[in-house]
Amino acid sequence: MADATVAQQSRFDRFFEITARGSTVSREVRGGLATFFTMAYIVVLNPLILSSGVDKDGAKLAITALASGTALVAGVMTILMGVVARFPLALAAGLGVNALVAFEIAPQMTWADAMGLVVIEGVLITVLVLTGLRTAVFRAVPTQLKTAIGVGIGLFLALIGFVDSGFVRRVPDAANTTVPVGLGIGGKLVSWPALAFGIGLLLTVVLVVRKVRGAILIGILASTVLAIIIEAVAKVGPSFVDGKPNPKGWSLNVPTLPDKVVDKPDFSLLGHFNVLHSWQAAGVLVPLMFVFTLLITDFFDTMGTMVAVAQEGDMLDENNMPPKTREILLVDSLAAAAGGAASTSSNTSYIESASGVAEGARTGIASVVTGVLFLLAMFFAPLVTVVPFEAASVALVVVGFLMMTAVRTIDWADYDIALPAFLTIVIMPFTYSISNGIGAGIISYVVVKLVGGKAREVHPLLYGVAVLFLIYFLRGPIESVF
Repeated sequence: MADATVAQQSRFDRFFEITARGSTVSREVRGGLATFFTMAYIVVLNPLILSSGVDKDGAKLAITALASGTALVAGVMTILMGVVARFPLALAAGLGVNALVAFEIAPQMTWADAMGLVVIEGVLITVLVLTGLRTAVFRAVPTQLKTAIGVGIGLFLALIGFVDSGFVRRVPDAANTTVPVGLGIGGKLVSWPALAFGIGLLLTVVLVVRKVRGAILIGILASTVLAIIIEAVAKVGPSFVDGKPNPKGWSLNVPTLPDKVVDKPDFSLLGHFNVLHSWQAAGVLVPLMFVFTLLITDFFDTMGTMVAVAQEGDMLDENNMPPKTREILLVDSLAAAAGGAASTSSNTSYIESASGVAEGARTGIASVVTGVLFLLAMFFAPLVTVVPFEAASVALVVVGFLMMTAVRTIDWADYDIALPAFLTIVIMPFTYSISNGIGAGIISYVVVKLVGGKAREVHPLLYGVAVLFLIYFLRGPIESVF
């Protein structure tokens, strides 16, 4: 019996490459937990965004069905990532893409038509993976530009953390001042949620510096407990009360113990999509531009995300490629179509997975753990809503720092690569978009090489990618002309 157990463990170890990647099962479980708690907000946020939109008939999507579908697709596709690609990368409905679907695509057609376009985009990007084009494009990007993508995403994550926590806020009269954002409220940290975030961040920083195992996960859980205590004593409330803003309130979730722990999932939106009707209802050009926009966003966001996560875990090969790149991209592409089929918008790889890697995750076991937790979230949604942004954001800021450290490997004395790398890094957080940063970096790299008489140093595929990004950036004028 003992020999059989050892053999089984050996097969399990070999399948997930646990020992080969210098990990342990306990590290993977801890990493999977950290990733889930860092991105569990999507189970609440995605339904809020999609349910806020209306289609051309004035119809709205049911928020309970959206929550169930969001958790279901995230769980299934993240487990698939763990088993097929064996990589610690979690997937869920993509932020930014869901807003595009809710506020730009759906108003011009029905919800079923809009989700049909997402399915089409997912199928197209899957074909690009199967033909090898998506992987080929990724290989064509210069190594130092890939590094810059990871660094830019690190800054992007840190900014998301600071903004979501309320530590950094938009200045209310930004149109009348040269300062678009500021510290807290009126330049001061005057809210209890900001205090919870600040204490949680300092605690996590100390734990990371002292190399405590589970530092990031401990930081999230400790911040959540502190937030629950603060809410119980101070009665802070949500950031919006009866539709009116409450700047000193908690973001997304109010950290209170729920009345019930288990709730029944609603799967009524599964399969509610129409592939062909949108082309008749809105004409050919409108759906075509929407599919192109979705395609470009998913195509390059995932490339940046997977290299950043692999870079954080020191899992890149000599060509700066993650292990099983093709499998990673294939699962991610299928997730886009699955999100449309479930009416939850395109699903994509989440950079928050880096928090799990920072906890030691190196294999697909972490993804399986995260995926199982998402599936459980369908039934335990009330517990997921306990963690406020102020607690989860602690992890994003710390992970942002860890990813930023790779900036030292870029040759800043070589302007041919340094300037494109710089644009890649800064445009991501400044425009709140991974794709925008990648596009700016590739376009500037190609232009610099052309002007400098070094056209042969540019991979032929990058010329095509640069043209596509030009179309992507100019899609507003193009749409207005046609």
